[in-house]
Amino acid sequence: MRFRALDTLAVFDVVARHSSFTAAADELSLTKGAISYQIKRLERELGFEVFTRLPGGIALTEKGKKLWSAAQTALNGLQQEIAALREASPGRITIGMSTYFASRWLSPRLMIFMSDHPRIGLRIQPLIDLIDVRTENIDMAIRWGKGQWTDMEMKLLFTCPAMPTAGAEISRRIEHNGLETVLPDLTLLHDREGSEAWLDWHNAAGLPYRSTRDGLVVPDPNVRVQAVIDGQGLALNDSLVAAELSTGRLFKVSTVELSHYGYYLAYPGGALNNPGLRAFHDWIMVQAKAWQADHHAG
Repeated sequence: MRFRALDTLAVFDVVARHSSFTAAADELSLTKGAISYQIKRLERELGFEVFTRLPGGIALTEKGKKLWSAAQTALNGLQQEIAALREASPGRITIGMSTYFASRWLSPRLMIFMSDHPRIGLRIQPLIDLIDVRTENIDMAIRWGKGQWTDMEMKLLFTCPAMPTAGAEISRRIEHNGLETVLPDLTLLHDREGSEAWLDWHNAAGLPYRSTRDGLVVPDPNVRVQAVIDGQGLALNDSLVAAELSTGRLFKVSTVELSHYGYYLAYPGGALNNPGLRAFHDWIMVQAKAWQADHHAG
């Protein structure tokens, strides 16, 4: 039987992304009732439920999860085709990342890509928080973490373990009294609300983690580095702060590291069908492999 409610799939995609009729209604500038009607129409046409209604909200059913994955791939492919038809330069791609990663790792290599692919227009979009790449017209994002995101395709670019770092004054306190003694009195700097990085580090170090301890959320990595230098507390920094470590502006205060953390490529399903994005993906993977080899050798 021919499926006749293709127009409802875009609404379904937004609701699934937010896990909320209300948030979807806000994004689409529709009423919550209109969103509910569209989902009921979709389920009626499909012959099965895509959401389970819960007391505190909604959740995708197993069939709903499979449909969402297929819908994301199809809708992204359509968006890519529309973008290609609209753009004067069909090879233009947008890559989202933090200014920290862009300036400390990508920038020294970027001219290699531009020289090798002169017909591909590249736009670097600064990112701070975890956002939906399609909403921001971003083709691919580069994120630091442990690859825990499930709303898009993920591929490890390279591991880049992080360990606690401090400014000069706090480093001296730790050296004199010991990290385990000083740690409960220090402010821990986080990259975002709900981040598990410090919890993971405490588990690796075999130390108790008190989630109620004072914490400071600083989403911008460059600002977080400066906050540590200024003595605001401890932050988990990776080897991209080598310059600050070598000049004595930052200090490693533990050898325990988050060995499974690193930088990941994140992109919607089907995104690599775009030749320009595929070229960037293949190029940066080669660059990452070379950097990792040099870094380990050093």
